[in-house]
Amino acid sequence: MTTTTPKPSTGILATPPAAVAPPLDPANAVTFSIDDIEMAVPKGTLVIRAAEQLGIAIPRFCDHPLLAPVGACRQCLVEVWAPGRDGKLAKMPKPQPSCTLEATPGMQVKTQLTSGESDKAQHGVMELLLINHPLDCPVCDKGGECPLQNQAMSNGRSQSRFVDIKRTFPKPIAISTQILLDRERCILCQRCTRFSKEIAGDPFIDLQKRGASQQIGRFDTGILGFATGGTPGEATFAELPIGPAELVDESGAPFASYFSGNTVQICPVGALTSAAYRFRSRPFDLVSTPGISEHDSSGSAIRVDHRRGVVLRRLAGEDPAVNEEWITDKDRFAFAWQSAPDRLRSPLVRDAATGELVPASWPEALEVAAAGLAAATGTDTASAGARGVGVLPGGRLTIEDAYAYSKFARVALGTNDIDLRSRPHSAEEEAFLASSVAGRPLDVTFADLERSPRVLLVALEAEEEAGVAFLRLRKGVLAGRTHVTSLAPFATRALDRLDGTLLAAAPGTEPEVLDAIATDAPEAELSALAAELGLDGALVLVGERLGAIPGGLSAVRRLADRTGARLAWIPRRAGERGGIEVGALPSLLPGGRPVAQAAARVDVAAVWGVDHLPEEPGRSVSAMLEAARTGSLAALVVGGVDVRDLPDPAAAREALAAVGFLVSLEVRPSEVTDLADVVLPVAPPVEKPGTYLNWEGRPRPFPQALTSTAMSDHRVLDALADALGVTLGLRTLAQVHDELDELGAWDGERIAAPDVSAVEPPAIAPGHAVLATWHQLLDAGHLQDGEVFLAGTAKRPVARVSAATAAGVGVADGGLLEVSTDAGTVTLPVAVTAMGDHIVWLPTCSPGSQVRDSLRSGPGALVRLAAGTDLTVATDSEVQS
Repeated sequence: MTTTTPKPSTGILATPPAAVAPPLDPANAVTFSIDDIEMAVPKGTLVIRAAEQLGIAIPRFCDHPLLAPVGACRQCLVEVWAPGRDGKLAKMPKPQPSCTLEATPGMQVKTQLTSGESDKAQHGVMELLLINHPLDCPVCDKGGECPLQNQAMSNGRSQSRFVDIKRTFPKPIAISTQILLDRERCILCQRCTRFSKEIAGDPFIDLQKRGASQQIGRFDTGILGFATGGTPGEATFAELPIGPAELVDESGAPFASYFSGNTVQICPVGALTSAAYRFRSRPFDLVSTPGISEHDSSGSAIRVDHRRGVVLRRLAGEDPAVNEEWITDKDRFAFAWQSAPDRLRSPLVRDAATGELVPASWPEALEVAAAGLAAATGTDTASAGARGVGVLPGGRLTIEDAYAYSKFARVALGTNDIDLRSRPHSAEEEAFLASSVAGRPLDVTFADLERSPRVLLVALEAEEEAGVAFLRLRKGVLAGRTHVTSLAPFATRALDRLDGTLLAAAPGTEPEVLDAIATDAPEAELSALAAELGLDGALVLVGERLGAIPGGLSAVRRLADRTGARLAWIPRRAGERGGIEVGALPSLLPGGRPVAQAAARVDVAAVWGVDHLPEEPGRSVSAMLEAARTGSLAALVVGGVDVRDLPDPAAAREALAAVGFLVSLEVRPSEVTDLADVVLPVAPPVEKPGTYLNWEGRPRPFPQALTSTAMSDHRVLDALADALGVTLGLRTLAQVHDELDELGAWDGERIAAPDVSAVEPPAIAPGHAVLATWHQLLDAGHLQDGEVFLAGTAKRPVARVSAATAAGVGVADGGLLEVSTDAGTVTLPVAVTAMGDHIVWLPTCSPGSQVRDSLRSGPGALVRLAAGTDLTVATDSEVQS
């Protein structure tokens, strides 16, 4: 097992320096004392924060540094002396909560360490908290890491004076299919309710009743008079989760939050628990390893807790520069796929006699794979019309693995036919990535998202495609610093929670709207937006979906140049930015070096120890698959690609079936496995060390968590290169890092920015509409396999259209709508939405809505609309089973 943590590096892997706090401004300083220790802090500093700087631990439950102070639990009471109007020190009549008390000049604070009054007050509060709290620590999920348990020992009485019967409630209450509530354990600290309202903007749990009967709970339809069946206040069909419809919050809307798991982690007692982890382990039985989430390009820090080689839970790691202390529920709960029962454990080779895949030894599998690839690259294949190998590494790899694919393609296979973009893409996008993304320094950061005065989102639904980025934007909005505008077909609920502005655009018309944003635009809205984008710190955040719209990335580049706004590209997959940096694109070598430039090739060849590299830029994913389908490409090497993600899954299946030789490197069986000639199993993230590069360009290294004999992709490719008679030299992580350090940054000429004209929007005939689509955070992706509790919190798939469009095809809200092309049909319930006419939105990859597979179309395509008769979406029981 290799457990080495990736070392700090230079160049691509260079870690940006940590932010340094500015020196204290004397004019803005407050001098006071805690336990007779004098200190100076900025004005507005809470006493409890100042005590932390001195290393003084004041007990607390409701306090959290990322939540607004509330003083709910009263556990942090301290004795306070402050100067009066006459300048003399006077003791405040009662102990004060240090979590809400700001330091003032001359104040003297005495904590439980130096004040008997503070100590007695804290003991009294603890005794009150424990009156009704059950003494079930041995079976409580929080036992062993419980602040209440710890502070009851350090700041509580040794024996209880309470002899009456404790209050109990039926338990657990299902807040959602994933979050369970044991009300009798709750101490009313309100961390969960404050997080939901202040951070996520998803209120789903709140205080109910008053006095001694007060409790935390989900909304009860009997209390506020809400009922099912279409009464006022009831949630619309579109907002219902896949889980039980009766789980609704205090506003009458059903519980649906992508960040609910954070409430479990910050709960200081065992009141909120995860359905998947409940009663499965004790914290002191777990081994904890830091990690980085593999689910999106944010690079969120996580903590992997495992026991006896099995991951039992994941928690948010603390990283102020990236995710602070929050992660999405997908980052937290969707890890079962890595240990699924169908994991590939040994290589598979297709038997020539039976045509079946059979287990094989590593030497045998590598020999067969090497022979097939050597034949595909040899001159003897030219007569058959097929020659060469295409490499499709996918977009979920670490930097180290993506680099190995890049080098393997050029050195071992002699080709630039490598492309990580297993999704809709274009040549315009490749030029944009080469000119505006690859090799660029850390420019736009998460901190900038919450400090920017103006943020324009283009083809990016932040909550669905980059959850932590959404939280940072919302933080800036709530602080009054940030104003968000989204260029999209309609205003989503996420945009409403950002108090954002919609700049409406039908799919395919984004370039036209972007080019119209100018200070001299006749529309006041567009001229004002252009002026605000010219403010210092303004940002334009671009999603990967814009790459499929002709002229879209060219227009957004022109907008940034015209206004001076900084530009950031935020893809969905964790490995896309890193793969671009290490040259997993047809026209790029590592560090953003253009393949077509001789100086760049010489630069890389010198490090790789080869005489020359292929000169002509390679083919894209779509071009390679088409070449394989038509018989002009002899072989493919595929690394963990989900066929459903490709622009045309049906054509991809034909290509994979038609190609002469197919090698697949993957963790679990897939559609590629079924067609492969050789299958080489590789390690999932939890079983290998590595580094992701997040959308900022920030390296996110992580160590290996579980003992495993599985090999990472770079080790497998190194062994395969050896079988081909080529030395790749990438067997260890250190070797990969040494090469990346030696390559360093590229300071030569780069590929020019794209300048592609927009396409005239198609005429829309009656009964037709323009398709809009994007992925939901929780959908039918394979990285969520095995987590049925999480699946129950996904949004129900719906087709969104305007009221006029729905009326035009004779469909009412909640009725069925058929969206079809010549390739197939998707039938979903209708959610009438405030949006432009003749537009229909579908989730890209949700139960019953496989847009690319069923319709073989993407954003901006024309589709037919008709009233539906047969619902194709999976039922609740099917999804949760």
